[in-house]
Parts: sequence; structure tokens; C-alpha cells
Amino acid sequence: MRTGIERLTENLSLTLVGKTEAIRLVLVALLTGGHALLEDVPGVGKTLLAKSLARSIDGKFQRIQCTPDLLPSDITGTNIWNQSKAEFEFLPGPVFANVVLADEINRATPRTQSALLEVMEERQVTVDGVSRQVPHPFFVIATQNPIEYQGTFPLPEAQMDRFTISLSLGYPSEAEELQMLQRIKGGITVEELKPCISLEEVLELRRLCSNIKLETSLQQYIITLVRATREHEEITLGVSPRGTVALQKATQALAFLLDRDYAIPDDVKFLAPYVLSHRLIPSGGRRSNTIVERLLKEVAIP
Repeated sequence: MRTGIERLTENLSLTLVGKTEAIRLVLVALLTGGHALLEDVPGVGKTLLAKSLARSIDGKFQRIQCTPDLLPSDITGTNIWNQSKAEFEFLPGPVFANVVLADEINRATPRTQSALLEVMEERQVTVDGVSRQVPHPFFVIATQNPIEYQGTFPLPEAQMDRFTISLSLGYPSEAEELQMLQRIKGGITVEELKPCISLEEVLELRRLCSNIKLETSLQQYIITLVRATREHEEITLGVSPRGTVALQKATQALAFLLDRDYAIPDDVKFLAPYVLSHRLIPSGGRRSNTIVERLLKEVAIP
């Protein structure tokens, strides 16, 4: 399993230049059984990351380009009349895949966003009263542009809470951008990537992550940190209990990725801005990341 993790990280690094931290965070989301939200400007490699991950785990990849006219059935699938069989036949939507990229999710209407919400949480689709399970593992990478808000529908807090991690890939450095240009001629493309881990191994890795040890003092640290967001004067809405669970699972996954069978406070401190910031609502136009960083300095480390 350790070899598989190393191969997976190396595989993703073949197509993504200088994104070691982002790759690690996306793998944390994958291994917790959650989902990832990428809030970034266009053209920094969000689609490339999703496609590379799907190829690396030998999974099925589907992309949903969210627009205001996108219907819930365009995501979940619909029943169509099969004239030759004289019966309705279910036509699966793009969520029936292992890795789903929901591009510019905040451009979809609230009705369509809620259709995706059920799949993300319940791992199933209900059409005409019939529930169908999506493939396992099931991992959603959603993107949204933090700059352009015209014609968008902000994600409700209930849906933001469904994402284990929110991160930004950011622009590459000058050296990384040069390396990216040099790879265009001789580098490897997504289509040339070879699977380095199976879907069954991904499920096994998730099970192993859940066995990572957390001391009671570290769990108390997580709870104190989360509860501080609910009592802070600069926060209108604090982190939910689902966020507490997500931070613990993410901490276990990070420890596993770093080749440890136990978690430490530094794991929590590293992950807290990515796991907690998008789950709270700051007051007075303040930045949630800044508040979380301040809380990390104020809350005593065990």
C-alpha cells in the first residue's frame, strides 16, 4: 500500500508541475471518502488534476460543465422510452463515474446543485422513485472561479459543508512555468499516463487511513479548535459537527500519506485552513482563512 501511494503521487506529478501540496491535499480528500472544492482562476490545471487522478487509479472520468440551463436530469440521468422493448430504460448521467469534475459548479442553478448534493452525500441517485448506487469509489472535484461572480449562484452552506477540503492551486512560479513549457514538447500527456493503483486498492487505502491512531488529547484539540469557530465574535456561523469529523478523518489520511501510523498536532494545524475555512461564515467581510490562522495561534497545542 505504501508503494502504491508513492506511485500515485509520482504519477500525478508527471502532468502537474510544482503542485506537490495540492496533490497531497486532493489525495487526503480522496482517502477520507470525501470531495474536494478547487476555488481558482481558469487555466491553472484543475481539469488536468482531475483527469490525471482518474487515469492513475484506473477509474472512469466524467466532466460536467455547469451552466444556468443545466437540469438535474443532466447530472443524474433519466428514463427514456425504448420503443423496441416497449419499456422505459434508464440512461445514466455523468455522476455514474469514479472521478467526477463539476466545473464552475456555482454557475448551476440551486435546483441542479441540490441534485449533485444527494449524490455526494448518499452515493446514490433517485430517479422516478428508484434509487441507484453510483460506482465506488466515488470522488467529486468541483471548481469555481473566486473572481467572476456575474451569472453565478453561490453555493449554500449545506453544500459547502459536503466538501472535505477546499483549496487553490494558484499560479506556478517562474521556474515551474518554464518547466511546464519545456514539458509541452517532450513531456507526458494525460492520455499516456498508466494506471498505478486499482479502484480496489483505493478502497483498501481508505480502510487503512481509518486505523491511524489519534490520542484523546489530539481529538480534544480538534474539538476545541472547531468550537472556537462557533464562539468567535468575528464569525457569524461556525463549523458544524460534520466539520469536526472531516478534520479528524483528514488528519488520519495526512498522517498515512506521510508514512506514519499515528497523527500529531502539526497534521491538524496544516489541514485546519483547508478543512474549516469554507465551512464558516465570517462577519463584516473578513477573510475566513485569516480567522482560522489566528485561532490556530490562540488555541493551546496538546
